[in-house]
Amino acid sequence: MSLILQGAARPPAPRAHHSLMPHWLMQLGMPGLFLVAVVDSSPIPLPIPGSTDLLLLLLVAHGGDPVTMAAIAVTGSVVGGYTAWRAGKKGGETALQRFVPAYLLGRIVVWVERHPILTVFLPAVLPPPIPLSPFVLASGALGVSRNRFLAVFCAARCVRYSLIVWLAAVYGRRVVRLWSGTLAKWSTPLLWVFAGVMACSICIGIAKYRSFRKLNGMDEPEVEANATHGG
Repeated sequence: MSLILQGAARPPAPRAHHSLMPHWLMQLGMPGLFLVAVVDSSPIPLPIPGSTDLLLLLLVAHGGDPVTMAAIAVTGSVVGGYTAWRAGKKGGETALQRFVPAYLLGRIVVWVERHPILTVFLPAVLPPPIPLSPFVLASGALGVSRNRFLAVFCAARCVRYSLIVWLAAVYGRRVVRLWSGTLAKWSTPLLWVFAGVMACSICIGIAKYRSFRKLNGMDEPEVEANATHGG
């Protein structure tokens, strides 16, 4: 009888699913993956390289559907990449000078002029520290067509995120064990840090985009005035 009472009084063992599943990761989920992918490929990417790769890897490793997650990551990345291409096309040299570091500008321009397809494909498929947004901006500013850009960029992202999904499927259990054994206790601080960094990045991007549009608005009247005066 005492053994039965002791067994009844013993608390049930925690379920492995809940102990291994980071709470904040499930809160982000598919909408968070889409938003991170958009911002990460935009003219002002997240300051943490490979944010989309990491989030996609963790979501698939924790039971997310690989095909669905990869499709969401590709879609969000194409939306962000098109935004960067559009900014480059609309802003031209002004956009390149504002968003591309000076030490990279000359080499990127040469690459886009000589290898327009590779200039889009390689940065979109290769992992960090290869930068993405400078090449995408340059492709828009230097005349890579929209259809060609979207086709090449989408193909590169499909290759990249398919590889990430494969890694998550093969090594997912190791990732889960690493999380549960080492990083689970830091889940809340990591969530706040990640959210704070993303919010700061978005605010900086909005500020730069507004200043960029204001600069374009100031330049256009000057061009028209010069043309009128010359005529």
